Amino acid sequence: MDTWLNEVQKHPALFVLCCSVTFRILHRFLQNVPSPGIVETDPWRMWKWRNLSVSLVHSLLTGIWAVACVVQHPVMVHEISTTFTPSAYMLVVVSSGYFIQDAGDIIFSGYAKASWEFLLHHVMVIWCFLYAVFTQEYVAGAVVALFVEVNSVFLHTRLLLKLAKVAPNSYIYTVNKLLNVVTYVTFRLGAQFYLTWYLIHHYSSLNHALYFLTTMMLMNIMILIYFYRLLRSDFFSKSRPHNSGRKFAED
Repeated sequence: MDTWLNEVQKHPALFVLCCSVTFRILHRFLQNVPSPGIVETDPWRMWKWRNLSVSLVHSLLTGIWAVACVVQHPVMVHEISTTFTPSAYMLVVVSSGYFIQDAGDIIFSGYAKASWEFLLHHVMVIWCFLYAVFTQEYVAGAVVALFVEVNSVFLHTRLLLKLAKVAPNSYIYTVNKLLNVVTYVTFRLGAQFYLTWYLIHHYSSLNHALYFLTTMMLMNIMILIYFYRLLRSDFFSKSRPHNSGRKFAED
């Protein structure tokens, strides 16, 4: 394991690139997997379906991985800038590769304008994660940040169900929307706000604290807006007609 880790640390860019290529291969593979007929009739929906499917795989992998890392080494929560384990480092490398691949998919798909909010989110994540990959600092912080991927499992599933036109009052949609809102509060808002508090509380002793705190504040604004949209759409606006426009984050 140490030998493998040394190779990754010597050539971090190469391994991040390899992870990006792996997720791109997964994207290509999913093109051969059958999708709902209503999705296949619309290029926009088809692209969203494939993009979200890859995102769902990433969330399942990294969400579980992040929780496992913290369970094995709880000190990560208390020392986000200095705690380092081989598993945590590889997790950040893998996830960096995914976000780069997904940003590229958004840009080159021709739907960047409709998905600009996701693209902005990815840019902020990428510059923080690559900092951790190349400096080996804040690796634990990136792992805690990846707790949000537990929620992303249900968030991506929700969007896939909407693309497939599954009825909002169906059992599967109802169960998923409840799990989605619970995990949004606990894993997404909880992780984001904890990291924000940590950066503020330890501001004077952390390297490049302003760099990360500014990013966290911007992301906090974004996730609160998304949370408002989520509650409005799933719990307080049943009579509102379904949005048919091409805007990824509005769903």
